[in-house]
Amino acid sequence: MAGNEPVREWLRSLSIDDKKAIGTDLMTVEMGWPIGMPTCRAIEGQRGMWEVRTNLPGGRISRVLFVISDSRMVLLHGFIKETQKPPQGEIQTALQRRKRVGE
Repeated sequence: MAGNEPVREWLRSLSIDDKKAIGTDLMTVEMGWPIGMPTCRAIEGQRGMWEVRTNLPGGRISRVLFVISDSRMVLLHGFIKETQKPPQGEIQTALQRRKRVGE
């Protein structure tokens, strides 16, 4: 992504409590890979793409979409979830970024 780090930028825009919660779950997935529910789940219909699922203060939910590339976790997109399924636009953003990292 040539120095562009959209997930890092998104994380920086969040509150300290949100950053801590998401960071803890990201670290859990990274250190424990492969890991399953409730923290991590495959994105249906998107082979090799996963989501880190974080419950945030105030009953909100975040998702960070990622792939594994060369044994490393590549974060593609992060968002606060407002519907039951990940919105198609959010998945499309992750797919576009996935192409840029060669996955």
